[in-house]
Amino acid sequence: MLRVKNFLREVDDRTKTGEETLLSMRQHRGLVPHNDVSVKRITAEHLIGYKKAQPDELVLNRMQAGNAMFFRNRLSGLVSPDYAVFRLLRDDSPEYLGYLFRSWPIRGLFRSESKGLGTGTSGFLRLYSDRFAALEIPLPPRPEQDQVVAYLQAQDAHIARLIKAKRDLIELLTEQKLRIIDHAVTRGLDASVALKPSGIEWLGDVPEHWSVKPLKRWVRLNARVLGEKTDPDFEFRYLDIGSVKTGRLAKELERLRFENAPSRARRVLRRGDTIISTVRTYLKAVWYVNEEAEDLIASTGFAVLTPGRDVEPEYLGYVIQSSGFVNRVTANSIGIAYPAIAETVLGRFPVVMPSTLEEQQAILAHVKAESAPLDQAIEQALIEIKLIREYRDRQIADVVTGQVDVRGWVPGPDDVVAEEDLGALGDDEEIDTDGEEDDGDD
Repeated sequence: MLRVKNFLREVDDRTKTGEETLLSMRQHRGLVPHNDVSVKRITAEHLIGYKKAQPDELVLNRMQAGNAMFFRNRLSGLVSPDYAVFRLLRDDSPEYLGYLFRSWPIRGLFRSESKGLGTGTSGFLRLYSDRFAALEIPLPPRPEQDQVVAYLQAQDAHIARLIKAKRDLIELLTEQKLRIIDHAVTRGLDASVALKPSGIEWLGDVPEHWSVKPLKRWVRLNARVLGEKTDPDFEFRYLDIGSVKTGRLAKELERLRFENAPSRARRVLRRGDTIISTVRTYLKAVWYVNEEAEDLIASTGFAVLTPGRDVEPEYLGYVIQSSGFVNRVTANSIGIAYPAIAETVLGRFPVVMPSTLEEQQAILAHVKAESAPLDQAIEQALIEIKLIREYRDRQIADVVTGQVDVRGWVPGPDDVVAEEDLGALGDDEEIDTDGEEDDGDD
């Protein structure tokens, strides 16, 4: 058992030019070049005073210590001035310390030692350097550290391949569901119905009794917004671009208070709305709000579509999800690295729909019935991915704390570790812990 101050020393070396590579900390990928994960370019003059971090040093996000934001650095670069950088004092494995400090027992210790930052009820906690330095940490000899790292990396490779297989299955199931949606919302249920030219090049013929109107004639765009005078204590669940996949939520939504929320958290959602991303449109982030809620707020990187009286809300959600509509959004987006579409352009898109609510509801019932087995299979795969992640967290904790003895482990022929495999360990979305305005709304 060693106190942290006996094997780590905090260093505070600041850049005077800001010309080094800026590193961003990501929850599942660790420290990576900022330009690889963000289109927001930061000039050298704005980086003057940032902390330098060298390979094999450890970097801690003080305000996220209890959320596994503590990583071995692999690159020379710069990190946020609010982070803490540590240099090893002994011959310990930096990779082992990275695993150890991200294990749930040590994260719990970090949370218990973190203290409130500032005044009021902001809820921010910080692991201060003096409290961190005084913590007693169990460390095995270096050969055992190396064995633990080799074992966990091999297990990570197996787990990553399994997660990738589940994601590939979800993608195939989603494609099948979209084929059902595409046919239903462009041709309806009656194969013998007379067709007419839609006047829309990418859509072709449609049932002759259906109506073609600009989207803005079917819906209200961004009908409700949070004002600047919103109560600072108002709490809400926040949807950013990373929260949404095509037709589903990608993660549990973060709860925020208005005074601490990003300035892009402004779109008010209600049951029956459909949201579609207008930035990073290649992500095809579309979701129908199918729950009663007074606390759902979306980023201004979304357009919120509130259906009119002659539109069945959930049917509209399927129309917006359809490949034809989504592909037109991406095709009309401007920008290469960061494509976006103006909401005025979106509102002018022609949309074809049945003229009666009854027919919309009949098509809706058909799509839901045909999609139900696919939805169940997607949900099951998502549950399995969550369980796999929980298993991995437990495995890491057991091994780095000595509950499982891996000293006699010998790698087998299948224990091959490849960086491209390990990439699948990350979530569908990467949590931005640097506070970057990646949605590009400000």
